[in-house]
Amino acid sequence: MEASFEITLQIVITVFAGITAQVLAAYLRVPSIVFLLMFGILLGSDGIGVLHPHMLGIGLEVIVALATAIILFEGGLNLDLQELGKVSTSLQLLVTLGTMITLLGGSMAAHWLGEFPWSIAFLFASLVVVTGPTVVSPLLKQINVDRQVATLLEGEGVLIDPVGAILAVVVLNTILNNHTDFITAMSSLVMRLGIGGVIGAAGAWLMSLISKRANFLSFELKNLVVLAGLWGLFALSQMIRSESGLMAVVVAGVVFGASSVPEERLLRRFKGQLTILSISVLFILLAADLSIASVFALGWGGVFTVLVLMFVVRPINILFCTWNSDLNWRQKLFLSWVAPRGIVSASVASLFAILLTQRGVNGGEAIKALVFLTIIMTVVCQGLTAGWIAKWLQITSKDAIGAVIVGCNPLSLLIARLFQEREEPVVMIDTDPKRCEQAEAQNLRVIASSALDSGVLEEAGLASMGTFLAMTSNGEVNFVLAQRAKEEFNPPRVLAVFPRDPQATTSTNENKVNQALIPDLPIKTWNEYINDGRVKLGTTTLNESDFDLQQAHMQALIQAGELIPLLVERDEHLQVMPAAEEWEVGDRIIYLLHDPRPHLLKRLSGARASIPLSVEKLPEVEEIPLAISQLSTSDAPAP
Repeated sequence: MEASFEITLQIVITVFAGITAQVLAAYLRVPSIVFLLMFGILLGSDGIGVLHPHMLGIGLEVIVALATAIILFEGGLNLDLQELGKVSTSLQLLVTLGTMITLLGGSMAAHWLGEFPWSIAFLFASLVVVTGPTVVSPLLKQINVDRQVATLLEGEGVLIDPVGAILAVVVLNTILNNHTDFITAMSSLVMRLGIGGVIGAAGAWLMSLISKRANFLSFELKNLVVLAGLWGLFALSQMIRSESGLMAVVVAGVVFGASSVPEERLLRRFKGQLTILSISVLFILLAADLSIASVFALGWGGVFTVLVLMFVVRPINILFCTWNSDLNWRQKLFLSWVAPRGIVSASVASLFAILLTQRGVNGGEAIKALVFLTIIMTVVCQGLTAGWIAKWLQITSKDAIGAVIVGCNPLSLLIARLFQEREEPVVMIDTDPKRCEQAEAQNLRVIASSALDSGVLEEAGLASMGTFLAMTSNGEVNFVLAQRAKEEFNPPRVLAVFPRDPQATTSTNENKVNQALIPDLPIKTWNEYINDGRVKLGTTTLNESDFDLQQAHMQALIQAGELIPLLVERDEHLQVMPAAEEWEVGDRIIYLLHDPRPHLLKRLSGARASIPLSVEKLPEVEEIPLAISQLSTSDAPAP
């Protein structure tokens, strides 16, 4: 009973420390692995000595295997096949050619700088070819990097994990069996990948069939069926061929994610929670089992090995694998910088250290120490600076362009045309065929369907767009659409036209849907104005000398119902104006001004409503009334 309680206490401490590290990382907005490693080392035998993973015995290997299966399945589940198609060639090269470049470059660095024998150097390099979705995915969520770069990094992290783990097993078998030749080693690698891929694909198809047909099951039970299924596939693949289970769960995740099963969003959320728990437990246990003395024993040779891996091998890797891609130099530079190692490297290195020691081969602890040094240096150096590098290179998702606009009415079509004139992609969505025809007549891309269908939003390319705008005549529907878009796709800017703010006291700022244009926008009235030709399209730039006067004048027109700001151009980016936006000096505002002249007089004067509105400087806004100037002067403090 006492021994069982000790093991229970070890598990409780591990989970508590892991979740605490995740909470701190979320609060401070840094990669969680930083605190996981810190807490693990602190609680381990080289720290305060309250956590002893060796007490779990062979159970530690079981925990590592099953938790890694969950992590890789969730990674495959989140892979966007449409986005992968855009970078498929680069991704294929990263997983194949990139693996070989890292293997050769890492082994040479470990041999010549770290003074490892060639066999042990190759084993180390095979362990660090992986980048690790456990680190990359949370990192990308925090820094909101460009979608194309994020997809490439996530795809590389997920797909290269099983390849790297299997490659490491092949290298280990070659070391332990000196007679194994190159052909035998490569055939073993291909065999493991093939068996894992076939079992994973077949199992995922069966699981998706059950999820679609078994209507008698609640979604909670369906989630558990998928969990049992992925562990079953992992075990079956391992039984048929050792170390093929990792490939099986990755392929299962990709195939299952592409099957469009019902309530997929809830399944992803469940698997995401399991992944966070698995990562927390694994990193704490493996870090606690690390000997700090063995890390220091590596000396400067170990440090230089990792630096070469980061600043020489990775850039060469990206240079060759993205040579003919449409990625620009900023994106390639960011890809060269970000390659943190994660849980698969740590877990496989820990397992290999045990196997090498059992077989009487020296170097097991040294390899484990060097792998953990690689994890620490890459995570701390790249993880903590990735956000700053992305902003410096201007490849964050906040810089994403284009818009998905729901509702084909005169006002939304005008906004869409303004985006289109800037050569930004625009997609309109509406259920009314006549309105869709009006949008198509203006050479806009239109999807005649409901935006409540996440598949429609995916078809519109919302995942890579900068703005989502809901502008139907129904404010409540707009708000619901914007919330769904925020939860499922999380584009940088989500706006909607709704009459009141139902989330003012219930939603956090991070998840809040912004009101578009102005509060309580009378969209039907302004659509009538546009149809009757009783509007002018103007632009003004807020300058420093007249900023207060310009702002007061335009706000007065807004309050009078005579003007609505449509778009704001700031730092060369065009954005839909949020109702609560604070204007800044240098903003170029594109607005719609009500022209109260009767439509008949306008026609008699030669104006035609059919002529598209052109953006111009309007004297009604540019010339600030004297009353506004006097009011601003009277508000100024006396000298």
